[in-house]
Amino acid sequence: MGEQQKHALTESDEQAIQQFLDAFDGDFHEAIAALYTHGKQVKSKPVQVKDQPVLGDVIVSTESLKKQYKVGKQQVHALNGVSISVRQGEFVALTGPSGSGKSTLLQLIGGLDKASSGSITIDGVEIGSLKDRHLAEFRNKTVGFVFQFFYLQPFLSVAKNVEVPGMFARSRPDGRHERVKELLDAVDLAERADHLPKELSGGQMQRAAIARALLNQPKILLADEPTGNLDSVNSKAIIELFEKIRQRFGTTIIMVTHDKEIAAQVDREIRLKDGEVVS
Repeated sequence: MGEQQKHALTESDEQAIQQFLDAFDGDFHEAIAALYTHGKQVKSKPVQVKDQPVLGDVIVSTESLKKQYKVGKQQVHALNGVSISVRQGEFVALTGPSGSGKSTLLQLIGGLDKASSGSITIDGVEIGSLKDRHLAEFRNKTVGFVFQFFYLQPFLSVAKNVEVPGMFARSRPDGRHERVKELLDAVDLAERADHLPKELSGGQMQRAAIARALLNQPKILLADEPTGNLDSVNSKAIIELFEKIRQRFGTTIIMVTHDKEIAAQVDREIRLKDGEVVS
C-alpha cells in the first residue's frame, strides 16, 4: 500500500470529522473542552536538558481575578482576586489541594471560561474584551491544551489526530503535513504515525495529545494534570518532553499538578488555597 493510500481517509471518516468540526463552529479547543468537561469518566530519544532558557517579557498576566458560580443555591467562590504573571519561555506549575482553584485558573487563562471580574492579558491582548468568534481565533493561534485524558479520535491514525487542529484553523494541508511530521519526530512517535490510538501505550497517547496541542504553533501550552493517568516512569518522560518542547520551540508552559515531585522540576511553583495565591 502506497504512502498516500495509507494516510487516506474513508468517506465515513471525512463525514465524522466534518460533523465534529461543524458541531463547534470551527473551534477545536471548545470541542476538546466539551469532551473534557462532560467526559471525565471516560478513560480512554533520551532528552538532553540544556541550560535554562533566557525568559522573555510577561506573556500571561491576571489581575484581581475572581470567579464565582452557583451549585444549587450555594454561591461558590472558586477564585478570590488572583494576580499572577508568567514570562515567555517559563515553565510554571499551579499547585494546591483539591478545590483550590487550579483548574479554574487554567481554564480562564485559556479562555475556556469567563471570569466574574478582573482581567486576563495573554500576549498583549485582554481576552475578556474579545467577542466569542475573535476569542476562538485568538485561542486557536496562541494557546494549546493538554488534558489528563487524551481525547484522541479512535478511528483516526496518530498522524491524523495530530492534524485535526489545523483543519479547524483551515491551514494549508501541505503545511499541516510537514508540521505533523516535525512534531511526531519531536515527541518520538514518528514510527507510530499510522497506528490507531488503541495501539499505543498511555504515555504514547499523551505524547500524541501534546503533539496535537502544538500543531498550530501556540506560544503557550496549558496542561491540566497531564501525568494524572500515567505511572511514574511515563510521568517523568512527559515532564522531560515538556522541557524539550520549551527548549526547541520556546513555548511557555503552565501546568496544573498535585504531584510535588513533578512540581519541583519546573522553574516556579504558584500555590493556591481556597481560591487565593499563597506563594
